[in-house]
Amino acid sequence: MQREAMEFDVVIVGGGPAGLAAAIRLKQINADLGVCLIEKGSEIGAHILSGAVMDPRALTELIPDWQAQGAPMDTAVTRDRFAFLTRHGFVDLPTLLLPGCFQNHGNYVISLGQMCRWLGAQAEALGVEIYPGFAGAEVLYDENGAVRGVATGDMGLTRDGQPGPNHQPGMELLAKYTLFAEGCRGHLGKQIEEKFKLRADSDPQTYAIGIKELWEVDPEQFEKGLVMHTFGWPMKSDTYGGGFIYHFGENLVSAGLVVGLGYKNPFLSPFEEMQRMKTHPQLAPLFKGAKRLAYGARALAAGGLQSMPKLDFPGGALIGDDAGMLVASRIKGSHAAIKSGMLAGETAAAALAAGRANDALTEYPEAFRDSWLHEELHTARNFKPWMAKGLWTGSIMFGIDQVLLRGKAPWTLHNTADHLKLKPAAECKPIDYPKPDGVLTFDRLSSVFLSNTNHEEDQPCHLQLKNADVPISTNLALYDAPEQRYCPAGVYEIVRDESGANPRLQINAQNCVHCKTCDIKDPTQNINWVVPQGGEGPIYTQM
Repeated sequence: MQREAMEFDVVIVGGGPAGLAAAIRLKQINADLGVCLIEKGSEIGAHILSGAVMDPRALTELIPDWQAQGAPMDTAVTRDRFAFLTRHGFVDLPTLLLPGCFQNHGNYVISLGQMCRWLGAQAEALGVEIYPGFAGAEVLYDENGAVRGVATGDMGLTRDGQPGPNHQPGMELLAKYTLFAEGCRGHLGKQIEEKFKLRADSDPQTYAIGIKELWEVDPEQFEKGLVMHTFGWPMKSDTYGGGFIYHFGENLVSAGLVVGLGYKNPFLSPFEEMQRMKTHPQLAPLFKGAKRLAYGARALAAGGLQSMPKLDFPGGALIGDDAGMLVASRIKGSHAAIKSGMLAGETAAAALAAGRANDALTEYPEAFRDSWLHEELHTARNFKPWMAKGLWTGSIMFGIDQVLLRGKAPWTLHNTADHLKLKPAAECKPIDYPKPDGVLTFDRLSSVFLSNTNHEEDQPCHLQLKNADVPISTNLALYDAPEQRYCPAGVYEIVRDESGANPRLQINAQNCVHCKTCDIKDPTQNINWVVPQGGEGPIYTQM
């Protein structure tokens, strides 16, 4: 079937904080602009997962009266706690000795999903056309090679890619400028980077996976506004990462672990590490008598300024975490996403006012370089490269970088790709993870159930293998199939026949929570994550 087409001034792919901020800013500048935003989740916020502690600086610039407008930010940070964990003990670090990036005075503990729902309502009130449940599946180009929009994916295809009885073709959304705000490791953003060679002058991006649970705890264990970060146990000192415990709302606690995806041991499981973290004597009492409400996981781009691609290209721009704008040292990206969306919206509006279309928004990276966001990212640029050198070396050197040099070191360290760092299984020691007890610790499948994840089984698999032989001939043979462990949702499984022979990789795509870890960490880069049907995947309500 021929696809229908709709034309707009600006099309935005992704309904996270970056995309919504761009849409709002465009309509604030010129209410007559035609602005369309598509979101692959079933609703705005359905696929949004973050810690989250939010710096309100960018939101205040975007919507100065956000408090009067009812923004869901009612838990101001009241206390920071930063603890080093050993297996059975802990040491609290004095807050006054911590670099400013680790302090949260003036910030708020929030649900970023609820924040995006509120931003979506603000955007719709301004006249932005928002279409949830529509996944951007294809980039469209004009005769000169410039981006002219995107096409949404077909609905109702069968597993072999053929139209089924309920088939509906995708739609072409054409625009003078297209902004890509898909979040970390965006499916279309990857294609844009490759086509326009946007990474020619940047380091490889480096990533982490954040695994999070939402709990309702006993009021006696609750301290509204407490923000706690941990480092050390359960991970070894050669693995970058740390835990977070955020108290907000009414007896709600966000608990999670961030694990850098540059780890070397193929037996490491970020999911099991997070479960093990909760058993620490300092943390376990928090969960006594508590109820686990939700679970989710998402990769985050942590490489910093030197790993960001070129931001503009003919016909559009990358914004938010599609461009890697997360301040890794602060474990914060929502304020950066909002600011980048505002900058892109402002430059796109100016270009449209000048009668331009489908050219490069060169003013956008220029505005970024002149902004406080660039300054903040520049100050934090050496965090991830230092931490990649190990906990102790990294902590000491980053402390010198931030406390003594105030982020103005005369050097910039560089990043290497995460997928290159796995060692062969024969060179590593397996990790003995305890079995879940179903009270404090859990398995993957019961966790995925709490993410409300759903995919129609009779559709093309959205986890594509470039070479079907590699999972067994290389990944299993050399690395003991690490995809079984780095996936937090039980998607990848090695199955054998009754005799225990003839192993094969089984992909349980219906479990996928869209974290993108497989696309990032696969040692041969053989897995390509593409969008499934629109509206599928997790449905996060308070994450």
